[in-house]
Amino acid sequence: MDPTDAKLVAACQQGDRCAQQQLFDESHGRIFRLMARMVGEQDAADVTQQVYLQVYRQLGKFSGRSRLSTWIYRLAVNEALQHLRRRNRKKTQTLEYEPIDHVESHESRSDLAEVLEAALADLELELRTIFLLREVEELPYNAIADVLDIPEGTVGSRLNRARRELQQRLTQLGWGP
Repeated sequence: MDPTDAKLVAACQQGDRCAQQQLFDESHGRIFRLMARMVGEQDAADVTQQVYLQVYRQLGKFSGRSRLSTWIYRLAVNEALQHLRRRNRKKTQTLEYEPIDHVESHESRSDLAEVLEAALADLELELRTIFLLREVEELPYNAIADVLDIPEGTVGSRLNRARRELQQRLTQLGWGP
């Protein structure tokens, strides 16, 4: 276990509020961003709160076989999946988009962000999760494999599939290179 992680985990387990706040501060932004993209912005705050409740409850189970941040991502992904199962419905975007003008402007960048979010929301959850962990959170393949408890080779093949499907959805929404 990383010595810094070990100190932080030990302090949190002993009820040190400053250590707990440090753990929260160091990872909250990334976890919230991931939750917003996995479960939607309207539920992201609640799910993020549940993630940190799980982190503090299960900190005693952290074995140190992976980095603390990887372990937190794993808890976050599991919490998001449970939330989506409980909600028991697939979130869909019913907005229709006009093809985007290829002239760069602030408006077109904003439109592109909306189209990208819509395309991401339409991906299967496991593909979206892998894509977000790699491309947004910039986790290496081995960390993603740890978070999702799948082989590293599976991460690569699913990431390629996610990129292909995302490209197809972007094309369907009127975005083209």
